[in-house]
Amino acid sequence: MNSYPQLQEAYKRACEIELQAFKPGNVSIYSAAHDMTVDDFIASAIASAPALCNPDYSLGEKIYYAVQATRQAVTCNTNLGIILLSAPLMQAFMQRKPDQSLRQSLAEVLSHTTRQDCDWVYKAITLAAPGGLGKSEQQDVSESPQVNLLEAMKIASPKDRIAWQYCNEFKDIFDFTVFEYNRAFVLSGDFGWSALVVFAELLARYPDSHIERKFGSEHSEWIASQMSLLCQQLKIRSFSELMPFLHDLDCVFKAKRINPGTTADLVVATLLTVFLEQLISNNHC
Repeated sequence: MNSYPQLQEAYKRACEIELQAFKPGNVSIYSAAHDMTVDDFIASAIASAPALCNPDYSLGEKIYYAVQATRQAVTCNTNLGIILLSAPLMQAFMQRKPDQSLRQSLAEVLSHTTRQDCDWVYKAITLAAPGGLGKSEQQDVSESPQVNLLEAMKIASPKDRIAWQYCNEFKDIFDFTVFEYNRAFVLSGDFGWSALVVFAELLARYPDSHIERKFGSEHSEWIASQMSLLCQQLKIRSFSELMPFLHDLDCVFKAKRINPGTTADLVVATLLTVFLEQLISNNHC
């Protein structure tokens, strides 16, 4: 079995860099949160990498066994969203034809999901036990699926930005956040700073699914306004100048129990996409 060590390194690197971004409300090297620490997330990345990069696993198996390995490493749900976004990208990299882009290969992966994939993912979600999931009238994860994984994601997509990516071929990633990350990195040369730009730009535009599952739209307008302000400041101020603002905003978010977890997951997926495309362009695949 080829375990794709370069893919494991790309994935772990994406997870580590996301933690280097001072993202208000999230766990980072600057601030723990929600009974989780940076060490929990690093342990989760290390534990889940082999399953995600196992070429013998189907898409659904990658997701389930990555979640299972995480649960054996830590006692909380640190990375379900990260795994759900990373697994199709890994599958696309492994199955990519020589004349295909990563995005084209991903479209094939998503269009060929199976009911078995869906069954594995339902089991993974149940095992991860994410907060605020609730019950669904259609295709609830506690029941055996009657649809393939893409069809299940279409049902969930109006209320879940990760499911929305599945239904739209990761449009947020390929059409928006990769460009924002690359632009920020060219200007700053700093991975964590560039990841923070992605986080802020996303949250200024799209409500976070995790937050809205907990609070509805109660905080959405206020969060968007704060992130729009942060986006403006990121263009004109240095990180050291922004630290007091980030600390204050982080404290307010955490006092309100606001955790933009879905947005953080999309940051990891953005970083992973950047690194996979670099591997392809360098002919390392």
